Amino acid sequence: MNGHFAAVGDGPAAQHYEHGIQVVDEDKSFNTNLNDYLAETRVAEAGFNYHLISVFGSQSTGKSTLLNHLFKTEFSVMSETARRQTTKGIWMSKNKRPAAAGEPATMADNILVMDVEGTDGRERGEDQDFERKSALFALATSEVLIVNIWEHQVGLYQGANMGLLKTVFEVNLQLFLKDKQSQTRSLLFFVIRDHIGNTPLANLRDTLIQDLNKIWSAISKPQGLETSNIEDYFDFAFAALPHKILQPDKFIEEIDKLSTRFTAGHRSAKDQEFLGGVFLPEYHRRIPADGLSIYAEGVWDQIVHNKDLDLPTQQELLAQFRCDEISREVVVAFDAVIAPLEEQHGEATRLGKPTVLPDLGAAGASAREKCVKAFEVQASRYHKGVYTMKRGELESKIDTRLKALYQSQLSAAHKAGVAAFSDAVTGAVKAGQKAGGSYEFAEIVEKQKKKTLDLFKKEAQSLLIQGVAWTNFKPQYRLFEKELDEVSARLRKEEMRRLAIRVERWVKSRLGDAIGLEFNKLGSGRGGSGAPETGEKPATEKDLWDRVWNAFIGIVREAETRFGDRAKSFEASAEEVEVGLWRLRRKSWVALRERIEEEMMESNILMKLRENFEDKFRYDEEGVPRIWRPTDDIEGIYTRARESTLGLVPLLSRFRLAETYAPPDLPGFVGPQPAGAEPEDEEDLAPIGGIDEEEGKSLEEEMTVLSESKRQDMVVRFKKMADGVYVEAKRSAIGGITQVPLYFYVVLLVLGWNEIVMVLRNPILCVLILLMGGGTYLAYTLNLLGPMMQMANAASNQALEISKEKLRDFLESNETVRQAIAMPARQQSSNGIGMDRLDSRGKKAQEAEDDDDI
Repeated sequence: MNGHFAAVGDGPAAQHYEHGIQVVDEDKSFNTNLNDYLAETRVAEAGFNYHLISVFGSQSTGKSTLLNHLFKTEFSVMSETARRQTTKGIWMSKNKRPAAAGEPATMADNILVMDVEGTDGRERGEDQDFERKSALFALATSEVLIVNIWEHQVGLYQGANMGLLKTVFEVNLQLFLKDKQSQTRSLLFFVIRDHIGNTPLANLRDTLIQDLNKIWSAISKPQGLETSNIEDYFDFAFAALPHKILQPDKFIEEIDKLSTRFTAGHRSAKDQEFLGGVFLPEYHRRIPADGLSIYAEGVWDQIVHNKDLDLPTQQELLAQFRCDEISREVVVAFDAVIAPLEEQHGEATRLGKPTVLPDLGAAGASAREKCVKAFEVQASRYHKGVYTMKRGELESKIDTRLKALYQSQLSAAHKAGVAAFSDAVTGAVKAGQKAGGSYEFAEIVEKQKKKTLDLFKKEAQSLLIQGVAWTNFKPQYRLFEKELDEVSARLRKEEMRRLAIRVERWVKSRLGDAIGLEFNKLGSGRGGSGAPETGEKPATEKDLWDRVWNAFIGIVREAETRFGDRAKSFEASAEEVEVGLWRLRRKSWVALRERIEEEMMESNILMKLRENFEDKFRYDEEGVPRIWRPTDDIEGIYTRARESTLGLVPLLSRFRLAETYAPPDLPGFVGPQPAGAEPEDEEDLAPIGGIDEEEGKSLEEEMTVLSESKRQDMVVRFKKMADGVYVEAKRSAIGGITQVPLYFYVVLLVLGWNEIVMVLRNPILCVLILLMGGGTYLAYTLNLLGPMMQMANAASNQALEISKEKLRDFLESNETVRQAIAMPARQQSSNGIGMDRLDSRGKKAQEAEDDDDI
């Protein structure tokens, strides 16, 4: 039986599919190789361009013979000598009727014909289960059901298969009950065999229609379908064929005519009559050919297990299965493009170096479009609801991956853009500084920001996919713009910090000069008019701190103007400028304190006090250096100068203004902390007494320059130094004067009268004496007599020593004289006589021969 067909269980060899395939065997087993057959016959690639026809009827009524003649198939037929069952199960073959040479095809493409096991056979006996299941299977899968009956069986219940048709009608109502919107129609094509012609075909048609309506009226209809008509679900077509044995030529001729009816057709819009062939669009089950085997297997599985057959659900299950398969297939090509890009991004992320991949947007959009398009081409033929859902799932799946990839791309572009922006602004600022500081920070920031935003926008637009909402990266663009603004603010703040540092350096430089100048005035104690007799401090000393404070205020105000003008070019906000000026005032005060502390170092202030004292003590009111005489009031001058200089110590101890005798209004000068100040703005600020009260330092302590202990120590050391200057002055006053008794001058006059007269009479001697007297008086007036006498004494002593040395050398060099006076030989000595070896009295300095004994 059909030994040349591929039966259930046969391997999928090409030769087995030459004539067809057994879909279901007599044991109700479904052939899982059906899809291989459809692929072998190239039906699987036809999409919806195929048609499925089933034939059923009583056993041994020539169903297979009809199909073989009509579609040129090779189904097994009953032997005319042995009347027994030939078709067991359900068989399928593709239409093989060739078109006439030179003429167009008379039948539709890709017609699949199923030969169903006959009913009412003795082999099955009373077991009608298979014939009912096979009829239901044929109804669920086929567009056209050919009912093969004999003319003499018309009007009979069993002979015309009316019992089977009743089952078909009942089941048909259940098939699409769950989904009335997808209700499909079927064509019952009655082929009446051995038509003699006595009864017209129209009468036979009426009889069959009447019987079918009776059956329809008698069946139990589901709720809601009680008033439905048979024409709502079925169309009917009729054809008659002459006797094959008695009229073979006529039989062949009618078969050929009948074959032309198996083409595509449509209904007339006017009267709904058939136009064209029997394959109307509404008959098609809308199952793509490549999913037919899966759909058929699912239908048969439900039928054979006596489950409620739900064809819409089966179509949905098929659509789900095939859509999932197609989705997996198209995703492979998508993976081939996207997976390497994902790997590159992943590797860059792991290395901490986010990379912007070139042409990612074009590659991603192309891969997505191709993937969705391929899915659409293959899957759109299945159940529309399932297709739409699965397409959404596929798009969601690939969009999830693309979104992660695009987000990674934008994140890399974001980080790269921020870094590039920061580097570009910093580089432009440095270039401007090298060029001499002629740059506008705000213009640099605006230019680089626009450039960076354009690059990011271009990258974001390259990732845009038309019709895909999530590729609208406006939020990311706004976030990027916001971060650039934050970076701009940070860079502006850093630039303002650098500006503040430059201004602070300028303030320190100016303060160094101005404060140093004011403290240097302390060395000029006379104030241009000498030390006052009353002992009061001159005005230049009283208002020292006033001058220091005024100089400080002027310098800071000028610095504030510089800072404010430059900050405006940064487009800094009023709050930022306010914070910058507040920091500048604090830093400037700290710089002033440091400069004052530097000037008030112990060595510096002692030197200033000594200069102040000596200027008052050593110079008179006219600024002329004093030459001390014994008659001068050295003690009085010393006392006044010392007390005047000591009066500077309390003045220098505390920063007080002369007008108010109170510290300057430092809190008012610095001002309150601005509301816009952040914690980081206070990190590098030193605490200031009277302002930062929480630091535990008062304004009075802040204004204290010298502590009490340092004051006392300084006074003691200054007094010792001043005493030394006084002793030196006292010595110089009495060092050149020798006390001579008055009677000595009387004796000198009496005894030297003759010589005086002689000198007066001799002009030369008189002039010489006058010159000597004048020189002596001048030396006395200048206190040079003592030094001149010391020099003369030293010179005479040196001459005596040199003479002795020369005489000794002469005696030692003359052997005769040395022997005569018994003088020992001269010891070699490297010591000579020189001015550097004489003391202040002109004698040879004592050599340190006894150093070894110390």
